[in-house]
Amino acid sequence: MMTIDKRDVTFKSGDTFAAGWFFLPEHVASGARVPAVAMAHGVGATRDMFLEPIARRFAGAGLAVLLFDYRSFGASGGEPRQRVFPRDQIEDYRSALTWLSLRQQVDANRLGIWGTSFGGGTVLHVAAYDPRVKAVVSQVGAMDLYHITLAALGAEQFAALERMTVQERVRHATEGGEVYIPDIGKPGGGLALQTDQESWDFAHESVSPSWRNQVTVSSFEAILEHAPARSIELIAPRPLLMILAKEDTISSSDLIRAAFARAGEPKRLLEVEGGHYSVYPWSRGQSADQASQAATEWFAEHLLQAATTGPSHT
Repeated sequence: MMTIDKRDVTFKSGDTFAAGWFFLPEHVASGARVPAVAMAHGVGATRDMFLEPIARRFAGAGLAVLLFDYRSFGASGGEPRQRVFPRDQIEDYRSALTWLSLRQQVDANRLGIWGTSFGGGTVLHVAAYDPRVKAVVSQVGAMDLYHITLAALGAEQFAALERMTVQERVRHATEGGEVYIPDIGKPGGGLALQTDQESWDFAHESVSPSWRNQVTVSSFEAILEHAPARSIELIAPRPLLMILAKEDTISSSDLIRAAFARAGEPKRLLEVEGGHYSVYPWSRGQSADQASQAATEWFAEHLLQAATTGPSHT
C-alpha cells in the first residue's frame, strides 16, 4: 500500500491566506514531478468534513493533492469570518493552483481541480477562465443559485429574501459589522442558509472541530448571483466529469444535466443513486465509492497519462 505524506500548509490568497493539507505520494521523493489537484468543499463547510478520504484516494493513484479551506472559513484567514463570497472562493482555487505550480514535486502543466456542492459549481467557473486547469471534476454542483433558490422558496419567500438582502446593505452602511444566521438549521426552525434535514444530519455527523454553524447575512446577496454553469462552454477541450445524485433536492439534478448538455467534449456525466450527501464517504451506500472512483479514474486518465513536453514551469 502506498505511503502518503500529509503536510499542513498555507498559501497566499487575496490579502490573507488559505490553510490546506498537502498530500504527496511517497514515490515523489525520487525527484519525479507529478500532476496535482486542488480541491475544496461546499457552502460553509470545511476540509475536515469527509473530504480527506477522497484526497487520499487521489494521492494513492499518484497525484499530489491540495485540500484547502476557503478564506474566512476553518483554519484559513480572512475577515469577516463565515462570509460566503463566491468571487473570493474562485480566487482561492486559482491561488491554490499557483501554489501547486510552484512546488518542485508538481508538474505545473498537469493541474486539475475538484469541487463539490457549491464548490462543484465554482470549479466550472475556474476551469472556464484559468488555462492552467487541464481536467475538472464537478460533484453534485450548484449550477445557478438564483434559480435553485427561487425554485426552493417560491416567488413570495424569494421576494422576501431579496428584500432582506437590501435591508442588510442599508444596515451595514449605517451600523457596520456583520449579522449572522445559522448555516444549517433544523427544518421549520427559522431563518438559516440551509434548512433541510439532510444537511443537518451531514453537518452533525461530521464532528468537525473547525466547522462553525453560522454565515453572514451578507452572504445571501453574493450567493444568489453565483451562476458558474453559464461559462461551461468555455471549458472544452479540457476534460470535464460531472457527477450528480439522482435524488438530489439541494443541487438541482435537472440543472446539472442541462449544463452538461451545453458543455463541449471530452466530457462524462455520472449519475449515482441517493440524495445530495450520498457522494460523501459518510454515507452507507455505494454512491460515495462510485463517485470518488470515477473522479480518480478521470484524473488518472487525463493528468497521469497525459504526456508533457517542454519545461514544467512556463
